Amino acid sequence: MSKLNYLLKIKFYYFLSICLILFSSCNFNKVVNYQKTKKIPVVDTYYGNEIIDNYRWLEDDLSKETGEWVDNQNQTTFNYLEKIPYREELKNRLKNLWDYEKVSAPFKHGQYTYVFKNSGLQNQRVLFRSGNDLQQELFLDPNKFSEDGTTSLAGLSFSKDGSLLSYSISESGSDWRKIITIETETKKIIEDTLVDVKFSGVSWRSNDGFYYSSYDKPKGSELSEKTDQHKLYYHKLGTSQSEDKLIYGGNIEEKNRYVRGYVTDDNRFLIIDAAKRTSGNKLFIKDLTTDSEIKPIVNDYNSNTSLIHNIGNKLFLVTDYNTPNKKVVTVNYNDLDVSKWNDFIPETEFVLNISKAGGYFFARYMIDAISKVYQLDYKGKLIREIELPGIGTASGFNAKKNDKELYFSFTNYYTPSTIYKLNIESGEYENYWTPSIDFDPNNYESKQIFYNSKDGTKVPMIITHKKGIELNGQNPTILYGYGGFNISRTPRFSVPNIVWMEQGGIYAVPNIRGGGEYGKKWHNAGTKTQKQNVFDDFIAAAEYLIANSYTSSKFLAIRGGSNGGLLVGATMTQRPDLMKVALPAVGVLDMLRYHKFTSGAGWAYDYGTSEQSEEMFNYLRGYSPVHNVKSNTAYPATLITTGDHDDRVVPAHSFKFAAELQSKDSGINPVLIRVEKNAGHGSGTPINKTIDQYADIFGFTLYNMGYLVLPEKTKTPIKG
Repeated sequence: MSKLNYLLKIKFYYFLSICLILFSSCNFNKVVNYQKTKKIPVVDTYYGNEIIDNYRWLEDDLSKETGEWVDNQNQTTFNYLEKIPYREELKNRLKNLWDYEKVSAPFKHGQYTYVFKNSGLQNQRVLFRSGNDLQQELFLDPNKFSEDGTTSLAGLSFSKDGSLLSYSISESGSDWRKIITIETETKKIIEDTLVDVKFSGVSWRSNDGFYYSSYDKPKGSELSEKTDQHKLYYHKLGTSQSEDKLIYGGNIEEKNRYVRGYVTDDNRFLIIDAAKRTSGNKLFIKDLTTDSEIKPIVNDYNSNTSLIHNIGNKLFLVTDYNTPNKKVVTVNYNDLDVSKWNDFIPETEFVLNISKAGGYFFARYMIDAISKVYQLDYKGKLIREIELPGIGTASGFNAKKNDKELYFSFTNYYTPSTIYKLNIESGEYENYWTPSIDFDPNNYESKQIFYNSKDGTKVPMIITHKKGIELNGQNPTILYGYGGFNISRTPRFSVPNIVWMEQGGIYAVPNIRGGGEYGKKWHNAGTKTQKQNVFDDFIAAAEYLIANSYTSSKFLAIRGGSNGGLLVGATMTQRPDLMKVALPAVGVLDMLRYHKFTSGAGWAYDYGTSEQSEEMFNYLRGYSPVHNVKSNTAYPATLITTGDHDDRVVPAHSFKFAAELQSKDSGINPVLIRVEKNAGHGSGTPINKTIDQYADIFGFTLYNMGYLVLPEKTKTPIKG
């Protein structure tokens, strides 16, 4: 046989094998046998409109039937995912890339310096400490809290002298916490564990006790029952939790869903922050040295204000009161009226965040979602700009009053978070820790562009990918968004995103309205009856990527979690033609009932509620993903992800959305739901579970874009 004939024969058999795989793949997509979800219609009437909810029964997380439905759905989903040929390859690459040492900035309390470390693939990071002899010892290992790594360390609070520590733990990802108090020298637990604590830090008052917040324990399911009366307590060490003193909250006539208390560094004042919603708060102050009455600083919910520092009676407040981009003001404790506020750091055109360290303030600004940092003294004089090591996100800039140095971190979409040590007096800094990771950032690049949304609003977007990528409309692309609650999406390194881009993928993040990138006005432009702006911004971002040949609808996936899950759900139901894959995670998807679960009522600032007015009901119904799944419509390949212990956005949202899609979708694309057991909204999820989740998400995405082998092995997808 001639060499030419031999090569032709090899190519023929290769082509034949690909055709067989392709045939199998195409048919597999068409024959996913979903569990038939039973319908038990429940009719709600809103302003004369009858709304039928066929899947209300899935809201009962204590029901055996709901549990069986979840198990059956998972079986279908994992049967599908197990047949993706490169699922294990993705998992192995994620493991290999994730397996590098991670170190936090050190922090001092009492006679010890503490630091968090993760050797690579530990499910939870470990707390070490060193004393004057600089010998490092293991102090607290959350990996030993539970056998499967699903109990995580959720917070730390040291007493003023560092001799005591209260730390909180979360079990199975729940927002409910337990607080354990130990003696730092001996690591001995010194009293009974506090239980049923939620949405709370711990703030010490000297060494006698501490303040914390919680709700009354629900009578029904603690994972889904409504919790909307937050209370601030004082716990005196050595006493029973039942004896804890109620400091603020519990007023039936004025519910506050979020209450927190914190003590100033000089141990003089207790500051109380009370809010009905996720935006806007009242602010109160109490002089602990005289045990005075609680005095209001801000006595309405029309702005966001907090205390950042005090020098005696002089209070420094950061506020967006009549200043949507925030400013710092000063006021005297003895005369707190807003008319007596004096500008200290005036508002600028950029959004301000403020911290303090070593007798200085550090003003951090977002300029088109990119960090700029300035150092000022306590008189408001500009000392210097801190020249950052690149374009990206800087965080930290916190230290105690007498510290001579601080630590800050810097990162962007292709630069692993690096820690720097800064001399506070000179402003000079040096590299403290750089991760050693199996990846070369020099092979990647980010570009910030601005595009026009539907109404002409300019929106920034950062697009990241390998250098030299060909803009041919065939690059697998993930468009990620959030757009809510004044939360800003700034550049940050992510191991999963690097694995995605290693495959030739593009990762694009638009800073859409509803976020905080341009202050309160930008946030408000994506709330209530302006929420459609958020979806329009996201859709316009997708259209920009397609029009400029970064990708096409056949290679576009949209992804987002929580409020971002709502974004994905609304976008895919409004424009199912726009993308090939939809990946809504832990999403808010039933907009008519979201406020009836756990702390959901507090989200009304962003969303409004169906009971608020007929106008608001009609607006919510107009985009609610659960209520806008249409029959005889082909939806994109969809992988819904949630956790069975998510008590922030209850998994019933995802359950009902999956049931609606599976019952009405007329296309050939799979619609699957992946429910992680013993997991919550995301925080504290063990690394091994996180790796499995991303391998499945990326595998599902690439497989439904037509790839039968990973893109890094073939530049041409084989499409079914």
